[in-house]
Amino acid sequence: MKEFVAYQGSEFTIEWYFDTKGESQALEYFEKQPESKQRKLLNLLRLMGDHGKIFDETKFRNEGDKIYAFKPQPDRYLCFFIKGKKIILTNAFMKKTQKLPQGEKELALKAFQSYEKRIKEGTYYEEEN
Repeated sequence: MKEFVAYQGSEFTIEWYFDTKGESQALEYFEKQPESKQRKLLNLLRLMGDHGKIFDETKFRNEGDKIYAFKPQPDRYLCFFIKGKKIILTNAFMKKTQKLPQGEKELALKAFQSYEKRIKEGTYYEEEN
């Protein structure tokens, strides 16, 4: 069974996004990281989940088009907010340039659209057979 919740806080529930094949690029990326890098992300998720805001733009930033980025250096975890105080982590990558790569943002936007469509259809959180 898929484990959606990355962190459950008092302000936000933060979840991994799963595509229609049941795969989560962000979760797979996270699981391949050494424990020290995993801890950096978990600290940011805890901060956001429990306090509802991260004021430091070097740690969390609005990337436009309703896409945001958790920034545990040197990695980026793109995400979006949804009603019900949820944040969905869509994709992750190692930052190599100053600007957010357009392809990564497009992946996050496609995930956002797919998530919204599947939520409306009632197929996103269906139990796996």
